[in-house]
Amino acid sequence: MRRRLPAVAALAAALLGPLAATPAHAAPAQAPPPPASVTPRLPAPGGPHPVGLTTLHLQDQGRPDPWVPGERRELMVSLWYPAAKPSGTRAPYMTAAESTAYLTANEIPLPPDTLTTVVTHSTVDAPPARTRAKFPLVVLSPGFGMPRATLTGLAEELASRGYAVAAVGHNHEADGITFPDGHTTGCAVCDDPDYPKVGDVRAADVSFVLDELTGARPAWRHGRLVDGGRVAMVGHSAGGFSTIPALLRDPRVKAGVNMDGNFRYPNDKPVPRPVLMLGKPSHVPGGPDPTWDRTWKQLTGWKRWLSVDGTEHGSFTDTAPLGGQVGIPGQDLDGERCAALTRAYVTAFADRHLRGRSAPLLDGPSARYPEVRFHQPAPERGDQPVAERGDRPAPDAREPVPGGLVTGVRR
Repeated sequence: MRRRLPAVAALAAALLGPLAATPAHAAPAQAPPPPASVTPRLPAPGGPHPVGLTTLHLQDQGRPDPWVPGERRELMVSLWYPAAKPSGTRAPYMTAAESTAYLTANEIPLPPDTLTTVVTHSTVDAPPARTRAKFPLVVLSPGFGMPRATLTGLAEELASRGYAVAAVGHNHEADGITFPDGHTTGCAVCDDPDYPKVGDVRAADVSFVLDELTGARPAWRHGRLVDGGRVAMVGHSAGGFSTIPALLRDPRVKAGVNMDGNFRYPNDKPVPRPVLMLGKPSHVPGGPDPTWDRTWKQLTGWKRWLSVDGTEHGSFTDTAPLGGQVGIPGQDLDGERCAALTRAYVTAFADRHLRGRSAPLLDGPSARYPEVRFHQPAPERGDQPVAERGDRPAPDAREPVPGGLVTGVRR
């Protein structure tokens, strides 16, 4: 019987409270459905642009699938972008098959179509906005076992502020990825993951996605609007630690954010590009996860180490606000607040390192977000002090200025 994932269990905790703690060997409890008056809804994005969404099926004919022999590597990618105006079709959160696979595989006692009812703030294939500069690109990589949809709220926020955002569905690494022919894959390797290999595979996936989105013949018909020279990667859990191999592998990835992922990728090379480490309260210097201390020493460029009081592992994903809306939060901090601060700090990071904008939020503690703590580990004896550098591109004069669920082992 499968063990629950941290983020999947966080969703269960958020929506079901004590029912989420059902032991793996026990029969799943029968959960009451959410009140009929409650429709799960992502927080609205705060930027000036409407948000469009297109879905891409990418096939890498030159690369065997690393997890399923005999297959070629193929991915599903959700691409959000600033839109000129909404289309007439609201974007779905998950397909019915994805929702069923995600909930069933982890024995979460919710109606199988629950995640198809989540209200998003993007519309399908809306006409893209016309701006004087191309859209900087943020690549999102979800937690191990998690569908890419669980980062939709962050994606919509970034897209509303002028970014193209590509969330990668890493095939056979998620409980539920639906392909255009209707078949839905599960997580082929979740029961016995080879984490260093996961990092290598995801780095290769990201490079392939960049080839497909920014190459001479882009997979998206509006691909000419995407700036392949300004790319960052943001990941949660396994997607977070995979930022390190992606930064080391591909010079197009200019900066990376790890949201609460243990750094399970062995690395003895310096990482000279900007990195933000954003985690729950236990992710502090000298805390129970030593990989953050080791990785901090390897970061030789601009870097920040932040922890957020009152959060859990899934609090940096959509599970936080969705759980809060039905009155059963999955962490001490309000779910809407979790979403707001995650969006604020990731957006500030992207603005600083892809647009060269001032981002005072990253310079130290803020009265607006007192839950966020900045950490600066003291160097050990024999360590050389690391000078922090801006590593910011020169501002693009053409750039328009915008107005105004946790137990388990997969991390």
